[in-house]
Amino acid sequence: MTTTIVVAGKGGVGKTAISALLVDTLSQKGVVLAIDADPSTNLNAALGVPLNETVGRVREDMSEYIKKGSMSPTVSKQDYLDTKIREALVEAPKFDLLAMGRPEGPGCYCASNQMLRMSMSKLSKSYPYMVVDSEAGMEHISRQTTQEIDFMLVVSDPTMRGLTAAARMKDLIKEMRTKVGKTGLAVNRVRNGLPQELKKAIDEYGLELVAAIPEDTELADLEIKGKAIVELPADSPLRKGVEQIIGKFGL
Repeated sequence: MTTTIVVAGKGGVGKTAISALLVDTLSQKGVVLAIDADPSTNLNAALGVPLNETVGRVREDMSEYIKKGSMSPTVSKQDYLDTKIREALVEAPKFDLLAMGRPEGPGCYCASNQMLRMSMSKLSKSYPYMVVDSEAGMEHISRQTTQEIDFMLVVSDPTMRGLTAAARMKDLIKEMRTKVGKTGLAVNRVRNGLPQELKKAIDEYGLELVAAIPEDTELADLEIKGKAIVELPADSPLRKGVEQIIGKFGL
């Protein structure tokens, strides 16, 4: 049985960094399927692996083959998609990565999201853990990119605007009736402790705080040098925060 963890939040809060460290830490327990559902496709860099193919590109290639009539009539669209998406998997020793990417031509992401949803459902059965780095904002929730979630981690920066966005995500999940086992809040880049105003807002919004992660100065150094985030040392604040999240979720 697969345990699915989805990391959500507005842009710029450190969502991808936390996703990468969740993958890295959970991979010590079993092979993880990492899903980069953000069209900006940064999770591979955070994990330190190359990326050659995306779900969006597979979708566009299939559309072109259909238009040109070059698809074999003996191969179903579903079989073609399943094969190509498995080929798009980036395989590492302790995790595999599938990236959604951007569509290569005109149109919305709806078809890519549908493909990603089907692929995740099939692929996830082979992994004990699946970590999804969702796109910034609430689009992935409104589109139901991920329908069954064991743990939803909403990441915020230490601002009232960030917490308001986190609370809206929590409410939208209920409205969309997406199946979520547990939702937790992680406040990232905290300086000198969490201010009382933010603690009060967290309580008023009915959010469950699972981690207040101090600002990690070593992270900026890694990003300047273009190194993978998973190279953070064991005692870094961000790594310790992710370990706290894993503990609070009972993982």
